[in-house]
Amino acid sequence: MKDYAAECASLETVPVSTSGDVVSMRQMVRILAQRGGLSLVHQTKLVTAASELGRNMLVYGGGGSVRAASVTDAGRPGVFVEFRDKGPGIADLDLALTDGWTSGNGMGLGLSGARRLVDEFDIESGPSGTTVRIVKWAK
Repeated sequence: MKDYAAECASLETVPVSTSGDVVSMRQMVRILAQRGGLSLVHQTKLVTAASELGRNMLVYGGGGSVRAASVTDAGRPGVFVEFRDKGPGIADLDLALTDGWTSGNGMGLGLSGARRLVDEFDIESGPSGTTVRIVKWAK
C-alpha cells in the first residue's frame, strides 16, 4: 500500500484509550469522508470499518492512536486512516483475516469484514503492536 501518511501535509490525530475516544475518532473520520466527497454509502462503509478497527485497537491493543487525512491519488479524492497500538500483536494474523472469523466479542465484522468495506487495507502486527492502514476512495 502506498504510504499516504508521508504525503499528507496535515494528519489529524486522535488518541484512543476509552470508548468515548472511539466515538471521537468516528466523528473525525466521518467529517473527513464528507469533506472528501464520499457518497453517503461510502461514508458509512468507511466509518463502520473505522469503528471496528478502533474498537479492536482499544480492546485487544490496549488503545493507541488514530491518524487520518484527506488524500488524493491521480486526481481521485479519498480518506486515509491509520490505527496504531502497542499491544501484544495478533498471534495468528492469517486466522484473524479469515472471512467469518471473530473473537466473539466484536460487531461481528472482524478484520476481514473491515477489509471488505474499504478500497485499500494493510496490516502489520508483531509483539510490539499492530498497525492497520485503510483508504476509502470517492467513486
